[in-house]
Amino acid sequence: MPQTYTFASWNVNGLRAVLKKDPSFIQIAQELDVDILALQETKLQEGQVDIDLPGYRQTWSYAERKGYSGTAVFSRQEPLRVLRADALLPYAGEGEAAELVAQAATEGRVCALEFDKFWFVDVYTPNAQNELARIDVRMAWDDAYRGFLSALGRETGKPVVTCGDFNVAHEEIDLKNPKSNRGNAGFSDEERGKFTELLNAGFTDTWRSANPDVEGVYSWWSYRFNARKNNAGWRIDYFLVSDAIADNVRDTGIRGDIFGSDHCPVTLTLEL
Repeated sequence: MPQTYTFASWNVNGLRAVLKKDPSFIQIAQELDVDILALQETKLQEGQVDIDLPGYRQTWSYAERKGYSGTAVFSRQEPLRVLRADALLPYAGEGEAAELVAQAATEGRVCALEFDKFWFVDVYTPNAQNELARIDVRMAWDDAYRGFLSALGRETGKPVVTCGDFNVAHEEIDLKNPKSNRGNAGFSDEERGKFTELLNAGFTDTWRSANPDVEGVYSWWSYRFNARKNNAGWRIDYFLVSDAIADNVRDTGIRGDIFGSDHCPVTLTLEL
């Protein structure tokens, strides 16, 4: 019997701050009312918050460094299995690449949950940083993450749903000012190329697939220069699904009407 699943993903850029805003994180989560809610950049350590969301199981991944990075997943169903970023290490190769991925794996960047019909993977991809200072980490991470996702599907026979802040605008249509940002972090040829490799490994960008020519819809805006007011944004938050279930997508959205962070939530409805 097919079942419909609803998902949302949101980079909250500091969950403690969003808990205090109006509307608060709790109110927004209740409004989204999804089966699985994924968060990035929680910036938390264990025990720093107590979130009461009735009906949800909570899965957290904390960075070793305080007040930095971190992911979390709130799911109505209890997962069969949970993996975190250290599960990428077997796909990181050897030498320097392996060391770089191991470094990023301490930053709480992955919550991977196995359910009956699919894998759900929440990711906060490392930022390449100004002048691409961390591009080596980013390239090694992207390769390891692609290998990890591919192995999940191959070894379990289950399709994969992955979401989060991938820290890249894939094509020129995905940001307001592509020409002036060419080569900058998030729009470098290297990062865009790795995202293409991920899609070519068997994944579909659900929102762009449903909206192939739509311009001016973004998920992140800088806090500077009135960027959100002027809609000078970037689409860097995604839901990707295994190609095998791309036709099962029933709805996909970008909730620019929801505030509280410099990112807005992105959503997906899937029938499996």
